[in-house]
Amino acid sequence: MKKIVLGMLAAFVLTTACKNEKKDNSAAITFDEKEYNFGEIAPNSISVHEFTFTNTGGSDLIIRDAKGSCGCTVPEFPKGEKIAPGQKGKIKVSFNSKGKRGDIRKSVTLLANIDKGDETIYITGHIADLNGEAPKN
Repeated sequence: MKKIVLGMLAAFVLTTACKNEKKDNSAAITFDEKEYNFGEIAPNSISVHEFTFTNTGGSDLIIRDAKGSCGCTVPEFPKGEKIAPGQKGKIKVSFNSKGKRGDIRKSVTLLANIDKGDETIYITGHIADLNGEAPKN
């Protein structure tokens, strides 16, 4: 009986230690800022912002995909590149205000080899209409 209890305890400790070790060695992404406000955006223009991030994990970070919340928000990212622990990278987000007015809040979702699987960053701003200020909702 004593051997069974000791065996079960040993198995539990090894299983827990392996799980913790895996978590500590996974990739992690930390952004300098997760939301950027363009402020006033001119109608029918393209606004661009670069988000800077760091791999704060223990293994290479690989961003598999990045998707904007609509066709007006386009990300450029280091697709499939290995970003070593401690290394920085950039996500360039372009927003096209054509046909839009008023307040905007758009997102870009990154799919990567991080524990939660994805990370989302945001852009915001206010677009005036062509004849003056758009009403704020």
